[in-house]
Amino acid sequence: MSAVPFRHPVVLAITGASGAPYAVRLLQALVELRVPTWLIVSSHGWRLLQTESGIGDLAALRAQVGAAAFDATVTVFDDNERGAAPASGSARTSGMVVCPCSMGTVSAIAHGTSRSLVERAADVALKERRPLLLVPRETPLSLIHLENLTTVTRAGATVIPAAPGFYHQPTAIAELVDFMVARVLDHLQLEHTVGKRWGASS
Repeated sequence: MSAVPFRHPVVLAITGASGAPYAVRLLQALVELRVPTWLIVSSHGWRLLQTESGIGDLAALRAQVGAAAFDATVTVFDDNERGAAPASGSARTSGMVVCPCSMGTVSAIAHGTSRSLVERAADVALKERRPLLLVPRETPLSLIHLENLTTVTRAGATVIPAAPGFYHQPTAIAELVDFMVARVLDHLQLEHTVGKRWGASS
């Protein structure tokens, strides 16, 4: 599988909203496409990965997505390391994805609190006018959630709710996951073969 060469890395953050399979599949796709990736997993993100995907540590995550390719393309940062490269606007990136994105993270981004590396990196993406893709998974949505999502959208983020379609007649959970991951990859302007497009015969 080939990809359009990225000059700069994509920042991928995994936070504590339900949706670990989306995060793992997205990371796997980025690794397969050989996209340089800066990975940040929050403490709640690790709990989520363990609960929903049985991935309890970095070694397990590497094994899941392919250790050799992971080591060749992924740089891991601690969420507490607020002085790391993703926290600086002078460190150039191709944008950032928060997948899944908890409502707490949405709130922090909307109000610019920057209490962690995930939050600061998102703040940097906005201020540098780089793509910021947020993949929230919450239902129902309170007025506070909706207002925060509106705020981040007005600031320049793109909200991609984890709400897969069914027009491609999925028969497995993996196909629903791929539907969402494909939308994220599209917004990163990556050529890929994840999922089935509307009107495609195969």
